Amino acid sequence: MDQKLDLVKSAQNGDAHAFAQLYENIYKDLYRFALYTLRNPADAEDAVSETVVDAFVSIGKLRNPEAFRGWMFRILSNKCKNRMKEYARKTVDIDEVGEEMSYEEEIPESLFVRRAFMELDGLERMIVSMRVFGGYTSKEVSRILSMNANTVRTKESRALKKLAARLGDA
Repeated sequence: MDQKLDLVKSAQNGDAHAFAQLYENIYKDLYRFALYTLRNPADAEDAVSETVVDAFVSIGKLRNPEAFRGWMFRILSNKCKNRMKEYARKTVDIDEVGEEMSYEEEIPESLFVRRAFMELDGLERMIVSMRVFGGYTSKEVSRILSMNANTVRTKESRALKKLAARLGDA
């Protein structure tokens, strides 16, 4: 843990190599969170890239070096929220979506889980992603999303019940 704190402090003092090491340790978690939230690999990569650029530029403003991981996820969370707002403003032509896999084909169980997850609304996906993939408590999620902690717990509970119901039907 002390090594990570030293890396954060070095990065805050302008050490790009230290920042790159920090990024290397967190990239997979950031990408996984963005992918499950946005449902699009290219958009997930873009959101993570934008997050890293913003974090690198503003790491000197990070008050508590121990909060680096949460700070990175907070930036990414905001990037994902902005992209989901863009999604809501767009309309998609049905031809752009492509062909869906037929249910007669052999479908791995993980695909059922992923499909059920993707059927959740954007906020539900974000909350579940932050809790499951990011490892955040509901209180931390509430701060990041600027929501009441009870609301976060309620939305998480409903989302998990929806997932269970959809997977029960599969």
